[in-house]
Amino acid sequence: MTNDIQLSLTEARALQLAATGLLAPPARAARKQDLLAAIHRMQVLQIDTIHVVARSPYLVLWSRLGDYPQQWLDELLAEGRLFEYWAHAACFLPIEHYRQYRRQMLHLEAAGMPRSAERLAADPMGHLDLLDRVRDQGAVRASDFEHEGGRSGTGWWDWKPDKLRIETLFSAGEVMVARRENFHRIYDVRERVLPPSLLDDGAVPAREEVDRAWTLAAVKALGVLPARWIGDYFRHALKTQPKPHPDGLVDSGELLRVAVEGWPWPGYVHRDHLASLRAARRGKLQATHCTLLSPFDPLVWDRERALAMFDFDYRIECYTPEAKRRYGYFTLPILVRGELVGRVDAKAHRGEGIFEVRALHLEPRIRSSEALASDIAGALQRCARWHGTLTVRIVRSQPTAFARPLRAALRALAGSGRQ
Repeated sequence: MTNDIQLSLTEARALQLAATGLLAPPARAARKQDLLAAIHRMQVLQIDTIHVVARSPYLVLWSRLGDYPQQWLDELLAEGRLFEYWAHAACFLPIEHYRQYRRQMLHLEAAGMPRSAERLAADPMGHLDLLDRVRDQGAVRASDFEHEGGRSGTGWWDWKPDKLRIETLFSAGEVMVARRENFHRIYDVRERVLPPSLLDDGAVPAREEVDRAWTLAAVKALGVLPARWIGDYFRHALKTQPKPHPDGLVDSGELLRVAVEGWPWPGYVHRDHLASLRAARRGKLQATHCTLLSPFDPLVWDRERALAMFDFDYRIECYTPEAKRRYGYFTLPILVRGELVGRVDAKAHRGEGIFEVRALHLEPRIRSSEALASDIAGALQRCARWHGTLTVRIVRSQPTAFARPLRAALRALAGSGRQ
């Protein structure tokens, strides 16, 4: 290990931000193809339906690309350039990666979906009947199903039996999401969604091949990481048992091993990032981007990783009872020039044209300043403009005194016309 490439934590952060598309602000207005390129870079785009600001997949793309029409993402799905399936969680995925996930669909129990496998085995005729109905009658949405009576016994959810069947068929890959309308899934049979070239199950890769591809893809997507963070990205391995171990991929020349300041474990970098690695070591990767992040952004969704990389202890509190929340329902991490400096609990009131900052908390280690206020004000104003909520209202901040320079910076932006 003494011969490993040495990286300071600042250099490792810059490398990770560059890999995830968050090092610098966009150089030009976004184009539809840029959305697809960003998703290919991240490999996965996690889906969540909470929209007090914007639904997560749209916000993750905005953090990297700036203003863009949200319908572009819907169009890419409907055009077949993306598909939906389970990866880190429910995700939009590049269609080029479909066969890797087809292996999961064909082997549900091995893929960590034993309940779906059990439901298919326990009720084969019910699932086949529903599949035939979709095939004969055309694409359907969950709300189209008639209630057959009784709870389904699935915990929090009171799904109708056919709703549960359609979700099981989705996990098995027999139906797919053909498109979304107002973010509602529209299901159809796979042969009407996929191009013919992807319908042949004989071309599905072996499990070992998929594991290798996902290990390499996770390292590439995140820039630099130790073995223990690899398995979380696609949920294909436990933290203590990455598959395959990255040391073997160092031996084959596909990964580089590095030593990162403060890490008790070796880190790994994909060979495609060699130029970025060299630039980081020369101090040439300068983090200049200031933006808000979704709670489900790849940069922050792993709590241990966010803490080790950015000294940022982040938990999504929307699933925490209100009385136990510390920061708010749907807090967005604030990225300023390579640091996660705080979090904002915000809500976009589109009807009133107001972007409400219910609370903004700076991290205790961050010193407030007019420059910081200006950077954060710019990020808030850009996010507000994207929503058509041109008035940014600051309710409170921590520290309390930071609200004054922040409001002054927002007024200056409004006065200059830079909105």
